[in-house]
Amino acid sequence: MANESATPNFTSGTVWTGDNLPILRGMNSNCVDLIYLDPPFNSNRTYEAPIGSKAAGAAFKDMWTLDDVDVHEHGELADRNPAAYSVIEAARQAHGKGMMSYLIFMAVRLMEMHRVLKETGSIYVHCDPTASHYLKLLMDAIWGRKAFKNEIVWCYKGGGKGKNDFARKHDIILRYASGKILTFNADSVRVPYEGEGKGRTDASRWGSRRIGDTLIPYKPNEKGKIPEDWWPMPQLNSNSPERIGYPTQKPLALLDRIINASSNEGDMVLDPFCGCATACVAADRLGRKWAGIDLSDLAVRLVNDRINSDRSVQEKKYGKHIGGNLFGGATALTLPPIRTDLGDIPNYRTHRHRLYGEQEGICAGCQTHFPFRVMDVDHMLPRSRGGTDHPDNLQLLCSGCNRSKGGKTMAEWRAMK
Repeated sequence: MANESATPNFTSGTVWTGDNLPILRGMNSNCVDLIYLDPPFNSNRTYEAPIGSKAAGAAFKDMWTLDDVDVHEHGELADRNPAAYSVIEAARQAHGKGMMSYLIFMAVRLMEMHRVLKETGSIYVHCDPTASHYLKLLMDAIWGRKAFKNEIVWCYKGGGKGKNDFARKHDIILRYASGKILTFNADSVRVPYEGEGKGRTDASRWGSRRIGDTLIPYKPNEKGKIPEDWWPMPQLNSNSPERIGYPTQKPLALLDRIINASSNEGDMVLDPFCGCATACVAADRLGRKWAGIDLSDLAVRLVNDRINSDRSVQEKKYGKHIGGNLFGGATALTLPPIRTDLGDIPNYRTHRHRLYGEQEGICAGCQTHFPFRVMDVDHMLPRSRGGTDHPDNLQLLCSGCNRSKGGKTMAEWRAMK
């Protein structure tokens, strides 16, 4: 069944370098337990790690135009998810082509993340107020509005102060989960009640809550409370031992809470924009399996350096590390994985008669009726782009349209006609 969990067709400790879209398309469906992503925010800035830092050489441009996305991706969205397409078109009218381009880039990747995530899993999308409201609409269109669980506000201090505006001191993390049975480990993320000492477990202590003019006593959970959806956690300052100079590095404490809450030991955690590898380090120290994807080759070195350093700290503190084994370092790959969850698929040409009947002899390209002998089986998403021989990816084109389309996607080919 399509909803059944599949075995990942990649090993824990894998880091791919390159565009994450073909890599996501090569992953088995329903094989990942938790996805965390800290993607570009469309901040209209260029980020660079300072010279001399451990992350020196890391840089990315967070400014978007239509030149930054493949033309076929826009048309693909119109075909695959009209609701997401409508959100993007609205963003173009309200915000401009830059936001439209950014959301096209994000949408096609989020649709693949939706496919690879298990029904028991959650996805956490890290963003800031620049695009958080647009991304929420996009997530509603892809995951469904009922899958929305939390808008988490990560609050922090430090840095510059506002002069003509209130100081902007928070990020947004959108949490979505579409399954009826979800992984949520409340006890692993409980924090002390206000006014209690760290770690206090005095079960005899009573608290109170006000209902109208009356104070109602109650006994607090001895393990503490589940945190609210605002998380006051400091950013990494320049003196933090975690700090490696990566321009958008997040604190391990933030990822520890997310991974503890929404996965169990041995689960697979995926970060498709892994950057300086904070999610991979946190997953490793918490005994989870993990994989990451990043455009930069630097990601592999950062994963290895940070995990080896973190394991040394863990061994000194606990006498052992609790993560898995990384013999020889992370598995560095550039080629996408090959899906193994589609079963034994017959040669795609065997679908010719079925497709001719379903399309009533009409070419999917020029919409003209042709005899059977001049119709060819075509891959809507070419195999060179991660498409498979699955029946849902096949159609019939007349010989002329098939030659004209070549290795393009249908959307890309139509855009060029």
